Amino acid sequence: MAVKIAILIVFFAVMILVGIRARKKVTGVNDFVMGGRSIGPWMTAFSYGTSYFSAVVFIGYAGQFGWKFGISSTWIGIGNALIGSLLAWIILGRRTRVMTKHLSSATMPDFFGKRFDSKALKVVASAIAFIFLIPYTASVYNGLSKLFALAFDIPYWVCVVAMAVLTGVYVILGGYMATSVNDFIQGIIMLVGIIAVIGSVLAGKGGFTQALFGLAQIAPEASEGLASAPGIFSSFFGPDPASLLGVVILTSLGTWGLPQMVQKFYAIKDEKAVKKGTIVSTAFAFIVAGGSYFLGGFGRLFTSEAVAAGVVTESGVAYDGIIPLMLQSALSDILIGIVVVLVLSASMSTLSALVLTSSSTLTLDLIRGTIVKDMSQKKQLVFIRVFVLFFIAISVIIALDPPAFIAQLMGISWGALAGAFLAPFLYGLYWKKVTRAAVWASFACGVGVTVSNMFIGYMSPIDAGAVAMIAGLVVVPIVSLITKSTLSKEAGRIDGIFECYNEKVLVRKAEQLASEE
Repeated sequence: MAVKIAILIVFFAVMILVGIRARKKVTGVNDFVMGGRSIGPWMTAFSYGTSYFSAVVFIGYAGQFGWKFGISSTWIGIGNALIGSLLAWIILGRRTRVMTKHLSSATMPDFFGKRFDSKALKVVASAIAFIFLIPYTASVYNGLSKLFALAFDIPYWVCVVAMAVLTGVYVILGGYMATSVNDFIQGIIMLVGIIAVIGSVLAGKGGFTQALFGLAQIAPEASEGLASAPGIFSSFFGPDPASLLGVVILTSLGTWGLPQMVQKFYAIKDEKAVKKGTIVSTAFAFIVAGGSYFLGGFGRLFTSEAVAAGVVTESGVAYDGIIPLMLQSALSDILIGIVVVLVLSASMSTLSALVLTSSSTLTLDLIRGTIVKDMSQKKQLVFIRVFVLFFIAISVIIALDPPAFIAQLMGISWGALAGAFLAPFLYGLYWKKVTRAAVWASFACGVGVTVSNMFIGYMSPIDAGAVAMIAGLVVVPIVSLITKSTLSKEAGRIDGIFECYNEKVLVRKAEQLASEE
């Protein structure tokens, strides 16, 4: 216990010290929200990855979907790496950086307001972001606190409050720069930790081959509604390929429409940083996400321990307890301490990204110019910092009495946000013909599908989120073509926006080949 506490004290001290040092570099809103658009490739890539993967993935998703799909749940991590990281960087990275700088946009709602010349779009987008980032934050607190309770045997509420205070301190002090530096440190911890944990858990079951053989002997219960066949949990696509695909879509494509993820591209430094960041971010996702779901795939090997601990009962499975149980059964006290810091690192980075995104969006897009007409740089910083505290307080209240499993909370958040924002943001970067009506339709579709499913429950929150995103990608071009006449008076304005991609810059031949005259 003394070693665990010492590790945590050092970790907390480093996080706060980074916040104090970063505060010296915060001279205005641009520095606080985007780090002055000067963040290098490694810090941006690690910041993207650590904001992507938190206790929600390691505790909630890895536990739930590893139990449901077996070893095939690893496909979720592979999808996160290829679609959620590699393709996101290739398709969104450069264009987001170029157009948002051209529009002087600091947030996703601000992008919608300026790209589509609509203050109403900006205000509604900021409201959607603020409302639906809250359940995501609560889910992170929830998952993290379960692991803390395992390692330190302290009350759940103490864990939640302690995490909230620490996150608030370093975000308020140093803003985006503090979160980026801390994300880099936390990312290194995550990489080392996940490799150590997988090795230890599999070693406790006789190694990879023996563990896979043991998994192949397990068949689903009839009540689970899964395909039953010999070795189904160790098969290539598992017992429910359709549901597996839905999770891959939600957790991979969803990042393209999440404000706290896309905003990483706003702050990246230059072309070289985009190229290097693409590689680093993808490799990080393969190791962390792939490793987390791979580990969760062996959850059913601990069925007897789960039954004894009350995690698995006749009434169902407490999915959030599976990974902590695996760790408790397979790891030494020292390794459990390392795992706590691993998940703490992942969750701290995600929390900081969420609260910074939400507070800056609320201040810059909803309060400034709408409620408070004249806001100086100093006043804007004060408002952002106050809303950091406000956002943390609300999410803590929800986390203390969460309404659903971690995966369901995250599914609601991702479904609404990505369902509303992904399509208009993606098409808005590439296609001049997107209309305001199409953006409104996407907002209504994403929020409508998610909220109606919360009350009616016609599908799982995970599937509803995937449906909302795909629906938006279909709805936006259709509505744009139907309402294209509304763009007749805006051709000049839109052409002016897209001219940012045609601006000529000087680059070295090592980075760009010139055509022969």
